[in-house]
Formats: sequence, structure tokens, C-alpha cells
Amino acid sequence: MGNEAPSAATDLAEVDYSAVQASPEFQRLRRTHRSFVFPVLGACLAWYFAYVLLASYAHDFMSIRVFGSVNIAMVLGMAQVVTTFAVTTWYVHYANKRLDPLAEEIRDEIETGEFEKAGEAR
Repeated sequence: MGNEAPSAATDLAEVDYSAVQASPEFQRLRRTHRSFVFPVLGACLAWYFAYVLLASYAHDFMSIRVFGSVNIAMVLGMAQVVTTFAVTTWYVHYANKRLDPLAEEIRDEIETGEFEKAGEAR
């Protein structure tokens, strides 16, 4: 999707990337990206620090056996790994659905030269 070679219609060295970055389309892309990343990052960090703090200060709780020789610390540790894979999968789905179409629009405008024409009209 994003690995196609740029077309020869526009010399990418001549693109005003500062204008692209200041454009409403790019700002929308950034806002959409950040609206996903920052809340999820905050939740993951809180979950990670909760695990570390429990492991450091709640020894009795973390050593409760769940079954056999598996205790709560091991279950929560594995949940950390599962969370990492789940968040990665969620982000890929989100990026494919919401971020990639916006980025592709911007790239297409740059490659076809439409961005410069629209920039002149702004």
C-alpha cells in the first residue's frame, strides 16, 4: 500500500514539506494518530507500572498460587505479553483503517502536484 514508487510527475526534492506539515490534511492525520496513540500508551504504561509495583510491594498477593506452581505474578506477567500483542494488532487495524487512507491522500496530492496547486489557492 505505502511502498509504491513515487510517480515521475513531481520532483519530490521540490516539495515544500513545511507547507505539507502545516496543511489541514496533515494536521488531521496527526490528530487522528495522536488520539489513538496517547490514550493507549497511557493505559499500557499504567498497566505496566501497576505490575511492577505489585511485584515490588505486594509479595504476598503476587505469590498466591492460581494452580499448581503458577502464581498470580506469572499470570499477570503473561498478561503483559498478551497485552503487547493485542495492542499491536489493534494499532495495525486502526492504522490500516484510519491513518493509511489519510496518509495516502496526502502522498497522492504531493506526487500529482495537486498539493502545490491547492497551496497556491490557500
